[in-house]
Amino acid sequence: MKIITDDEIKNLKISNNEILKWVNSAFLSKKDSLLPHKVSITFDKGTKFYNTMPTIMPTISSSGVKIVSRYPERHPSIQGNILLYELIDGTPLAMMDATWITAKRTGAVAYLALQTLAKKDFKSIAIIGLGQTGLSFLDMFMSNEKNKQKLIKLREYKNHTNDIIKKLNINGFNNIEVCGNNKKLIENSDVIISAVTFADKLIGEDKWYKKGVLVIPIHTRGFQNCDLFFDRVVADDTEHVCNFGHFDKFKNFTEIDKILHKEVTGRKSETERILSYNIGIALHDIYIARMIYNKIIKDS
Repeated sequence: MKIITDDEIKNLKISNNEILKWVNSAFLSKKDSLLPHKVSITFDKGTKFYNTMPTIMPTISSSGVKIVSRYPERHPSIQGNILLYELIDGTPLAMMDATWITAKRTGAVAYLALQTLAKKDFKSIAIIGLGQTGLSFLDMFMSNEKNKQKLIKLREYKNHTNDIIKKLNINGFNNIEVCGNNKKLIENSDVIISAVTFADKLIGEDKWYKKGVLVIPIHTRGFQNCDLFFDRVVADDTEHVCNFGHFDKFKNFTEIDKILHKEVTGRKSETERILSYNIGIALHDIYIARMIYNKIIKDS
């Protein structure tokens, strides 16, 4: 079994476009995979957690498990490890650090949801939560030159905002608005990305969300009111959201892989309000881990 560190993974210099392709391919492999519900243990009033996420993926002859934890005082706060196996005979292939993989796949899944579900030619995108997850999403967003013309609205937070603006400016993104409160952030925004890892109350009032908005709460917190009145709810896996308090009230619910397979229609109109729950499933971690393992073995 190979031990693969975070630095070894970073040194491969995998492009964002390649990560996006892997995330898309993992979704397309979902119907052929076994994906049990993750086991989540939270403690310290919900501020810390351990998640155990197994999966079996015949399309890439792999099985594995990811264990991820969150400690708010740690940097990055969310870290994990992946155990990867050869599916044919159960041979352990690698134990690898999942820090880079978690950040990259989380940002890529959110960006794929944006590409799939946002209304055509959306003009503005609002982002709340400017830590590692928010940065990962922005890295994916900045990979597309066409996004330079979009208005980027940032929820002001400590010293993170200035650092993010500098990063955006360096990459040629200058159409930026800093919002001092959630109302200003949400109102008139076409896309809303939430990368906050903890929220003990609702982030916005119903009336703040315009028609046609796409909301992507990466860590699911703070948008339970949207569950009740949005026109459509999309998730990366039914089993991972069916225990949500409002699940039985979701309108026009579907899984995103069915949209990618063109089994069901994605956005049906420019006025449809869509909520996309990207919970984070082991499918992406194991797929990306196998691709990284293959690269390392090929180069060794």
